[in-house]
Amino acid sequence: MRKTSTARLAGGAVITAAAVALALVGSGAATAAPPTGPNNGGNTPNGPTMDIQLLSFNDFHGNLEPPAGSSGRLNLPGGKNTDSLTPPGVGGVEYLATHLAQAREGHEYSLTVAAGDLIGASPLLSGAFHDEPSIEALNALHLDVSAVGNHEFDEGFVELQRMADGGCLDDGDGANNQNSCPAGSFAGADFDYLAANVVYEGTNETILPAYSIENIKGAKIGFIGMTLEETPDIVTASGVAGLEFKDEVETANALVPVLKAQGVNAIVVLIHQGGTPPSNAAYNAACGNGADIDPKSPIIPIAKNLDPAIDLIVSGHTHAPYICNIPDPAGQDRLVTSASSFGRLYTETNLTYDRRTQDIVRASVTSANMLVTRNVDRDPAETDLIAKYKELVKPIASEVIGSVTANIDRTINPGGESALGNLIADAQLADPSVIGPYGAPVIALMNPGGIRTDLTYTASPWGEPVGDITYEEAFNVQPFNNYLVSLDLTGLQIKQLLNQQWSGANAASPKILQVSAGFQYTYTGTTLGEVRLNGQLIDDATVYRVVTNNFLAGGGDGFPTFTEAGNVYYGGLDIDAFAAYLSAHSPYAPTALDRIIKN
Repeated sequence: MRKTSTARLAGGAVITAAAVALALVGSGAATAAPPTGPNNGGNTPNGPTMDIQLLSFNDFHGNLEPPAGSSGRLNLPGGKNTDSLTPPGVGGVEYLATHLAQAREGHEYSLTVAAGDLIGASPLLSGAFHDEPSIEALNALHLDVSAVGNHEFDEGFVELQRMADGGCLDDGDGANNQNSCPAGSFAGADFDYLAANVVYEGTNETILPAYSIENIKGAKIGFIGMTLEETPDIVTASGVAGLEFKDEVETANALVPVLKAQGVNAIVVLIHQGGTPPSNAAYNAACGNGADIDPKSPIIPIAKNLDPAIDLIVSGHTHAPYICNIPDPAGQDRLVTSASSFGRLYTETNLTYDRRTQDIVRASVTSANMLVTRNVDRDPAETDLIAKYKELVKPIASEVIGSVTANIDRTINPGGESALGNLIADAQLADPSVIGPYGAPVIALMNPGGIRTDLTYTASPWGEPVGDITYEEAFNVQPFNNYLVSLDLTGLQIKQLLNQQWSGANAASPKILQVSAGFQYTYTGTTLGEVRLNGQLIDDATVYRVVTNNFLAGGGDGFPTFTEAGNVYYGGLDIDAFAAYLSAHSPYAPTALDRIIKN
């Protein structure tokens, strides 16, 4: 694994950061011209200087090919979106690599960094090979450093370490429709993967390096990489078992003196946590210019409490574009950036480095989000990589597994129910692999965040007739390779789960579980009404057999009652159940949305 920097292991203790308010100004640029934007004030150069460019992105999620539909759109100023561009849409690693290369032109000193979720929840082209193609693609676009995101743990932390260090899995040569090292080897990441706040439980030993020091002609810049502290709540429990996720602020602040002791005064935090601007904000809007992030955004208290010695924060996780100034504890403005997701944007930051103080001149820092348009030449190395893996994945991806009579999509009705959610829940309920010794489940519950795209009637990715659904299309709906789990819950526990949809961790952003046929309930606001199974009110004391995925079974997405279940039994993969059900019920037509009733 190439390491251009000095990396050390470190850890930090846990504290709770106080919630604080967001401050105001910011701006962005709409073209590929050098960005202009707010500067952060606070110091001026008093020695020889050098100009350094920092290019950044986040939440790539293995999108090698140009993302389609809403995943390939962003808002433009004036109410249009990027479908109006020629050619339409944005994103695709071939174009991202070209845009980054063009952005580096004229900049003698440039680094490229990322803020996590580079892999996981990936399209089949990468997911079928355990995301090895994505790591290779990121190497080819010359990524230098990245933080670890929560989706880097989708297949467990040992697999994440393999992504960093290389090596092949003995996965049965295509078992479960995945195949490690189909071309014979995997070298791992050329870039530094950082996880400063993820340690082995009971120790201060991080699972990956905590920080990286990039030395540019004697100018040292330290990068601290972290994922969100709440990662165990939103990933499969088994993938993070034995790990501890520490507080982001305390972890980063503890590393500042460690870096300073090595002569590093210029410090950048790469963090997989973010803010939420208005949904209609333009891609290049910024705080004070139409993209003010929600005051409850978790990045705000983090940014407000990170040590003033930290000069810039590159964030992610929320898939949102923004550039904001959030004052540090000394009251100086400090830029916080995020570049949306799926390779649709990158952020260009330009800064001045003072050689006498060996620090970034805070007043010099400017940032802007840039569109990854598709009107540039495709990067040939990325094109070759995609072609290689498209050929390797073809036998898996192109197999037709069923058909639909119309679009089966994630669009929800007022109660939060969707046609695709119904299909997935019904497939889980029908899967024989979850019966085991405890009997067949009578209810299926599916998390809406695990439904990643729609089944589109007219799509023909491999030239198949309209209406036909390939394995690739099915996989893209459920790309996590979660296992189905059956378990026992009482009627009272089921009601507790339904109430957890809009309370506790989900109070600010309700998550409405998708449910199988025969199960129905009503609610008003945050008050649960009648809950019925096959027309009969469920009884608080009666035990019901329920099937879900291992992510929810581990208490993910803020549903801790699942962890109190009895007689837990693991079945097969969710994608296998989905594919089998679609095959058995083709041509499949969308069902009525009458299972979840909001009064």
